[in-house]
Amino acid sequence: MTEYSPGLEGVVAAQTAISEVDGANGRLIYRGGYLIEDLAPAASFEETSYLLWNGDLPNKSQLDALRQEMAAARKLKDSTRSVLTALEYDTDPMDVLRTAISAQGAAKALQKPTVAEAIALTAVVPTIVAAAYRRRHKRDLVEPRAELSHAANLLWMMDAQEPAKERVHWLDQYLVLLADHGLNASTFTARVVASTGSDLTSCVVGAIAALKGPAHGGATAAARAMLDSIGPVENVDKWLADAHAKHARFPGFGHRVYRTYDPRAKILREMAKTADPKLHQLAAHTEEVALKILHDAHPERPNATNVDFWASVVLTGAGIPKELFTCVFAMSRIAGWTSHVLESLADLRIIRPASQWVGPEPGKKPVPMEKR
Repeated sequence: MTEYSPGLEGVVAAQTAISEVDGANGRLIYRGGYLIEDLAPAASFEETSYLLWNGDLPNKSQLDALRQEMAAARKLKDSTRSVLTALEYDTDPMDVLRTAISAQGAAKALQKPTVAEAIALTAVVPTIVAAAYRRRHKRDLVEPRAELSHAANLLWMMDAQEPAKERVHWLDQYLVLLADHGLNASTFTARVVASTGSDLTSCVVGAIAALKGPAHGGATAAARAMLDSIGPVENVDKWLADAHAKHARFPGFGHRVYRTYDPRAKILREMAKTADPKLHQLAAHTEEVALKILHDAHPERPNATNVDFWASVVLTGAGIPKELFTCVFAMSRIAGWTSHVLESLADLRIIRPASQWVGPEPGKKPVPMEKR
């Protein structure tokens, strides 16, 4: 009998060249062999997306062509606008994103996923996220601008103001860092849907549904909420001690794969110093105390800081409200989702794992009432 592995831990379910999470050594490798530390300081989200879709970084003409293609795909279809206006103002932003993506990608017939469709779906996410935010606050929607980058357009459409270069940079680097991360729950969901021969929009909708779960996409907002609850830095020691005594989890610490400090968190921690100096001070002391508590309680467990903790500070500095943290996560990860779907087409086989029966053996059972 095949051994049961809860959560499929340790089960190899796919071969991929999109990204590799080297948990033992704390490395994240993107397609083509790029360490995240080398890619993040120099590459934009557009360049990173091109890399994930095509296997190489773009040259100038290729990058210009991609930007033009994305700019042409940012506007919402009339049918998508109608769907948005039918939703309640206070609809969860992730529900808005899931519903609007479904409408935006709706087609008259089943279509095989393509890079062009991946570009179009990726390009429109900031428009939807900004629309969800503005409708939630009962403000008119703002149209995207062709000359602005992917990150800059989100900030522009949220605030209807020219975004500061620093804010654009912080958001753009976050998008690069989160664009792909191995076979996580939402990426696996996208590949499962793809394995059935379904369309790219359905794969992305499935991935968004998985990301919405607080155990996957909600940790960044939870980390920010923890910092909000702590308040001033003087409260850190007592707050964390009390929380630990109540067996509460510290969001932003520990990871399913990494046995060391998350390499993305290292980059974000440095950015946080300028993105939000005051919040960085609180977060830095919180990190120090939380790691000591966790280590003292369980020295055998690798409870290092993960990406969500410092992402909460950088996104705050970039002007992203907590309510949109998971949506902005999706805005980044859609590049990875679509890349995995496209990669899986080369060897398409329906994903159908076995289950282990734990019910009773068949025997004499009472006859149902209807048959008596």
